[in-house]
Amino acid sequence: MVAQLETPSLNSTLDFPYSVEGIVQVFTSSHRSFFTSVMSQALRIAGQGTAVLVVQFLKGGIRQGQENPIRLGQKLDWIRCDLPRCIDTPHLDESETKSLQKLWQHTQKVVLEGQYSLVVLDELSLAIHFGLIAETEVLAFLDKRPNHVDIIFTGSQMPKSILEIADQITEIRRSHQP
Repeated sequence: MVAQLETPSLNSTLDFPYSVEGIVQVFTSSHRSFFTSVMSQALRIAGQGTAVLVVQFLKGGIRQGQENPIRLGQKLDWIRCDLPRCIDTPHLDESETKSLQKLWQHTQKVVLEGQYSLVVLDELSLAIHFGLIAETEVLAFLDKRPNHVDIIFTGSQMPKSILEIADQITEIRRSHQP
C-alpha cells in the first residue's frame, strides 16, 4: 500500500532512519473479472491525495490511448490501449501492436519520471504471456522504478518471475460453479 507519513506539526521535521520503499502486489485469477476490487483500492488511495495511474493494456473498444486519459477526481489517471477491441489473443495486426507498445513506453516514461506513487498494470501479465511485451523489459522496469512507487499487477497467467519478487500475492478463486 502507498505509504503516507505525517509530521506532528507544520514546523517540525522528522529524520527517519529508513526510507519508504514501494511494494509489488499481484492480484491473479484463472478468470478475467476481478478488476473491481483493485480499482476500488486505487480510488481510495487517490481520494487520500496520492497520485495513481491505472493502465489497462488489453482493454480497448473506446479508442482512448495515452493521449486521452480519463481523470477520476484530481489524483487518478486511467488509460486504456488505443484499440478498437479488447485483446484476447496473441495475434495482433501491426497497428494494434504499435498501439500496445506505445502505451507500454508511455507507462514506463511517466513512472520513471516519478509522476505517480501507485501504478496499476492491468493484464500486463497476459500481454507477457501472449509475447506482446517482453518479460525481461517488465523486470528491468521494476528494477528502475523510483523507490517509493507501489506497483499492482492484475491478470491471469502471472509469470513466475513476477510472483517471486511480489511482496503480496492475492489469488481470486471462485467457490461456486456458474
